Amino acid sequence: MTTEDYPFELFFDLVPDLLCIAGFDGYFKRINPAVSKVLEYSQEELYSRPINDFIHPEDVSMTNQRRSQLFESQPLLNFENRYITKSGKIIWLYWTAWPNTEKKLVFAIAKEITEKKRLEESKDELLSDLSHKNEELKSLTYITAHDLRSPVSSILSVFQLLNLEKIKDEESVELIKLIQRSTLGLKENLNKYLNKLSEKDSNNDKKELVNLSEILQETLITLNPTLKSVNAQIKHDFSNAGEVYFNRLHLESIFLNLIGNSIKYRKTDVAPQVCLWTELVADRVFLYIKDNGQGMNMERVKDKIFKMNQTFHGHSEAKGIGLYLVNSHLQNAGGSIEVESEEGVGTTFKVIF
Repeated sequence: MTTEDYPFELFFDLVPDLLCIAGFDGYFKRINPAVSKVLEYSQEELYSRPINDFIHPEDVSMTNQRRSQLFESQPLLNFENRYITKSGKIIWLYWTAWPNTEKKLVFAIAKEITEKKRLEESKDELLSDLSHKNEELKSLTYITAHDLRSPVSSILSVFQLLNLEKIKDEESVELIKLIQRSTLGLKENLNKYLNKLSEKDSNNDKKELVNLSEILQETLITLNPTLKSVNAQIKHDFSNAGEVYFNRLHLESIFLNLIGNSIKYRKTDVAPQVCLWTELVADRVFLYIKDNGQGMNMERVKDKIFKMNQTFHGHSEAKGIGLYLVNSHLQNAGGSIEVESEEGVGTTFKVIF
């Protein structure tokens, strides 16, 4: 088969990409119908005017600079610029071109990528908006933690003024001491959060080897007044895996939210029990947190349980944020969380580090 048997002219006319031959003088010498179709000009109009007339004014200088490299026998690869169609639309073209210095011609192929660029711009806008909202959230968190320290300090000052020796009822004295310890714990946590927020962003997700029993005890101190008020029993066994490589502050948040939820959604006629234990499976630590609370209808809530602002029991203090935060902490660290629950029986969370 000879070259005459190949329908090169038909190929040139039918290919959907923009094919063109341009001269070193800056004019089109040969174009296929796709060029005319995309730019909306007739072939006569495209041949009669310099190519720069069709290029977006802001891209002319850049295009001339890259074109000059073609004149020095350097091919043009992965080049993008904007053109303006006859109806005034702005389109993006993606170019590949090869020069023939002997004949002072450039052979070029272009693809229209306007939609691709639009999607990229949309993605960039979304990322910018997300970054802005993240900064707002960090600022709000900082302000909240900072401003809460003043009333907490005031409460602690009141405790210093109290003369417990004048209070004869031992139960009242014990309750006052309990409130004082809880307030001190709140102050320590606020200071800890502020210190974390003050660190560089690169350290906000800093991981370290943390002891589960130690984190649990710190959490129980924070929850102590609530646990005592409902006679809650907390049992744990971390003998199979006592440490995890994780962000300390995030692990505290996981314990606080999961145990706190077990108490919040307890059954009113039964003392709440929360059992925690670990397993080591293929070098991964599994943490289980099981309660005897109200439980949930998993068929109804399974797709919503870890989403923001989702509540399922109508509790007055429920905000639908705790489980969302737990899931976010774990996903950001490459972990995950699973849940099994039955109404009237209880709930088991499986945390995979």
